[in-house]
Amino acid sequence: MSSTAETTVSVRYLVDDVAAAVDFYTTHLGFTVDTAFPPAFADVLRGNLRLLLSGPASSAGRAMPDGRVPHAGGWNRIHLIVADIDAEVGRLRSAGAVFRSGVVDGPGGRQIVLDDPAGNPIELFQPAGRA
Repeated sequence: MSSTAETTVSVRYLVDDVAAAVDFYTTHLGFTVDTAFPPAFADVLRGNLRLLLSGPASSAGRAMPDGRVPHAGGWNRIHLIVADIDAEVGRLRSAGAVFRSGVVDGPGGRQIVLDDPAGNPIELFQPAGRA
């Protein structure tokens, strides 16, 4: 029998402001708070996804031995399935979300990438054949 820990996928995102990130994910993308220790860390849940939001004060934000400092942003991203991408884009745009592009149509479906408040990307994806 699988435990919740074995079926949960955890992804760490570095963020500039933990409270702003928690607000964004819970208000706009349907996540719920699991734990919160701002300004250093919080984790939020959506289904089997546990998103670890690590601020500059967290251990994940510490400089590497070679001097590089982890930072928010990049192109690796979480991928969220949506039923109606046009409705989601409209809802998020009206809430002030920042998108990296328009909706892209492909053989498997339609997708768009938006940024969380720290610049971390989130892909919304509507599989082909859905309204």
